[in-house]
Amino acid sequence: MLSYLQQKTLSPSQLQTKLSRWRFQDRKIVFTNGCFDLIHKGHIHNLATARALGDKLIVGLNSDASVKRLKGESRPLQSENDRALILAAMVFVDAVVIFEEDTPFNLIQLVQPDVLAKGGDYQKHEVVGADIVEAKGGEVVLIPFVKGHSTTQILQKR
Repeated sequence: MLSYLQQKTLSPSQLQTKLSRWRFQDRKIVFTNGCFDLIHKGHIHNLATARALGDKLIVGLNSDASVKRLKGESRPLQSENDRALILAAMVFVDAVVIFEEDTPFNLIQLVQPDVLAKGGDYQKHEVVGADIVEAKGGEVVLIPFVKGHSTTQILQKR
């Protein structure tokens, strides 16, 4: 079972192979991204809602180094491999790709998703890659934010 889950964590070249197959099958590709350091209700809501927007959900996952640059030296709480495995275990996640940069811009260029989904704590003009998706006729969807559910808030309550 573990190997099946690990097979859902793909390198960019492995993802290209999957994308070719999914596009040949006329699947609607949805992309979202994040650190997913401590999975909580807000993450589950966003991921499940994102998957409902299409046929396949690709999750871009910030690497450990990227999370550290974005969130500080005390983060991430879990390794990128552990976070990828947790995401891969979710039935609505079809692929996980770890990226090193601070934003998923290059990964979005590679994926060319039909739908780019982000949490409602963003505004459309702040969504990295929105221009790429809209230029090819895709859509950017902001999923309503689940208030009171963030890793930062969980850590502050401790």
